[in-house]
Amino acid sequence: MCGIVGYIGTQAATEILLSGLEKLEYRGYDSAGIATIWEGEVNCIKAKGKLHNLRSKLEQLENPSSIGIGHTRWATHGKPEEHNAHPHLDMTGRVAVIQNGIVENYRELREELKQKGYEFRSETDTEVIPHLIAEYLKNPPFPPLPSSPSPFLEAVRQAVNHLNGAFALAIISADYPDELIAVRQQAPLVIGFGQGEFFCASDTPAIVAYTRAVLPLDNGEIARLTPLGVEIYNFAGDRLKKQPRMLNLSPTMVEKQGFKHFMLKEIYEQPGVVRANLEAYFHNSSDNNQSPVNLGLSESIYADLEQIHIVACGTSWHAALVGKYLLEQLAEIPAQVHYASEYRYAPSPLTPNTLIIGVTQSGETADTLAALAMEKERRQGQEAKYQARLLGITNRPESSLGHMVTNIISTLAGIEIGVAATKTFIAQLMAFYALALDLAARRQTIPKETIEQIINGLRRIPQEIEETLASQERLTEHLAHEFADTQDFIFLGRGINFPIALEGALKLKEISYIHAEGYPAGEMKHGPIALLDAKVPVVAIAVPGSVYEKVISNAQEAKARDSRLIGVTPVKDGEAAEIFNDLLPVSSVDELLSPILTVVPLQLLAYHIAARRGLDVDQPRNLAKSVTVE
Repeated sequence: MCGIVGYIGTQAATEILLSGLEKLEYRGYDSAGIATIWEGEVNCIKAKGKLHNLRSKLEQLENPSSIGIGHTRWATHGKPEEHNAHPHLDMTGRVAVIQNGIVENYRELREELKQKGYEFRSETDTEVIPHLIAEYLKNPPFPPLPSSPSPFLEAVRQAVNHLNGAFALAIISADYPDELIAVRQQAPLVIGFGQGEFFCASDTPAIVAYTRAVLPLDNGEIARLTPLGVEIYNFAGDRLKKQPRMLNLSPTMVEKQGFKHFMLKEIYEQPGVVRANLEAYFHNSSDNNQSPVNLGLSESIYADLEQIHIVACGTSWHAALVGKYLLEQLAEIPAQVHYASEYRYAPSPLTPNTLIIGVTQSGETADTLAALAMEKERRQGQEAKYQARLLGITNRPESSLGHMVTNIISTLAGIEIGVAATKTFIAQLMAFYALALDLAARRQTIPKETIEQIINGLRRIPQEIEETLASQERLTEHLAHEFADTQDFIFLGRGINFPIALEGALKLKEISYIHAEGYPAGEMKHGPIALLDAKVPVVAIAVPGSVYEKVISNAQEAKARDSRLIGVTPVKDGEAAEIFNDLLPVSSVDELLSPILTVVPLQLLAYHIAARRGLDVDQPRNLAKSVTVE
C-alpha cells in the first residue's frame, strides 16, 4: 500500500525520487519522506500530508546526491505524523530504511533491541529494521558468507531472516554510499535497469519514465544495486541468475491526457478495454466442437468441473458476484463468492473437482493471495479430485498472483491510476463473460446459436458505452449540483444488476464520502425502507428482462415514501419516464449484458458529485489502490 522508490546512478536523486513518488500517489498515503547520502551523511527529510509539502521542504536544500530512497506512507502502525513517516534511521543516523508491509514480530524485536540500548523515536514496526541492521553491522553473528560481496548486504540478509511478515524494503547506509539494497517478502518490488543507473519501486509507473527494462523480485530475494549493476541473492545468501524483461508500457499511459482527473480518463477508456478483451479472447468459430472463446487455460481447469469458489475483495468482489450469476445461468456450474479476508479464516469444506478463482486488479491484494495460498496448501497431498485448481483474474499478470497461479486471465485494462476502480471493473466483467461462455460451450449447456447471439451483443457494447458516455456527462454533472450536500443514498438492483447497485454505492462512498448502500430491490421492504424520506434519494437499476417489473414496483414503493427516484434504464422506456424523477438512460441491451452498461452512469454520478464537492477524486482519503497488507 505504501509507495517505495530507490535510485542509484549519475543524476541527482531527489527529483527522480519525487517524480517516482508522484506516480505512486494512486496507492494512497498520508505522509512522505526521502533519504539521500551526501558528504558522508544520511540526509532525511519527511513531511506529513501531500507530496507538495515534502517538495516544499526539499526545495530549500541543495543536495546533488546520486543515491537515495523515497517513500509514501499509508499508516498501519502509528498515527500519520511526521515522526512516524519513513525513512527510519538507526540511532547513529547511518542506516535508512523504507518499508511497504508489516513486520509481525516487531514487538519482540523491539524489546530485544531496547535491552541492548537502542532507542525508538516512532510507533512504527519499521523502525526495528534499521536498528537490527546496525546491530549486525556492529556485531556480526558469524563471518559473512563467501558469496556476500559486502558487510552491508550481509547485515541486511541477517536482519531480514529475523523478520516475520509481508514486506518490501529499500535500504541505504552512509558507510556504504555506493550500495542500495532492496528486499522482497510477500510485497511487490521491481528493479529497473537504466543507462548507468538503477532503480527499485513498488510499481512500474514510478520508473517507466526512465526505463522499460525491469526485473520483478520474487519472495525471499535481495537485490544489491551499485553503479556497476544489480546482483540478486536469496535469503540464504546464494547468488541468483535472473534476466530483466521489457515493459509494454509508455510514460503517456500514466498521464491524464487532457482530462481533469485520472478517474474520468479511465471511465472514458472503458470502450477500448472491452474492445481489447473481445479481440484477445473471442473469435468466430464454425466448428460445433470448438469453443468460440480462447482463454489459453490448461485443459485440467475444465475436466470434470463440479464447483467454483471465487475469492475477492472490494470492487473485485462485486465483479465476482456478476461472475457467479453468469457461471450458474450460462454454464450451470454452482458458484460461491467469498470475501477473501473472511475465507482465509473460515474456508469452505474441501469439495472435489473445484475451481478456485482469485480476482484482484493489482495481483497483489494480500487477503486474496493468502486465500489462494491456503487453498493450494490444504489441497496438497489430497487425492487427485481434490487437488488445487487455481485461476487468477488480474490486470497485472506479472504480479505476485501471476507467480503463484499458472492459469491467468489478463484483463487487459492497462494501468489504472485512480484509486476507485472503473475500467478494471469492466475488464473483470469481460473476463467472467469469457469464462462463462467458454464453459457453456464446452459443457453444451446452452445452444451454440445463443452463445453467438451473446457474443454479437458483446461486440456492440463498446459503441453503446460510448453513446452512454456522450449522453450521461451533462446529466450526471447537473445532478451532482443537486446532490452535493446529500448525506445518504440508496442503490437498488435485482438479479444480475444487484452487484451493480453495490458497486454504484461503493463508488459514491469511496470518492464523495457520502454514506450509500446497495440492496437487492426486493429486500427494501424487509427493513431498509425505514430509512427512506425526502432527504434520501434512491437510484434504481431497471433494465427490461426477468426482474424488470419487480424493480419498477420496488422503485414505486420508494417514491411513495417521498424519496427522489433516479432510474438507470433504457433510453426509450416510456413507463420509466413516468415513474422516475430523474433518468440516467442507457442503450437497450439484453439483460444478461446490461451490467457493463448500467455501471457507467453510476461511475459518472459518483465522479461528478465528488468533483462538485471539491474532493480529491483520484486519491480519496484513507484508501489505497492495492491493499498489500492484511
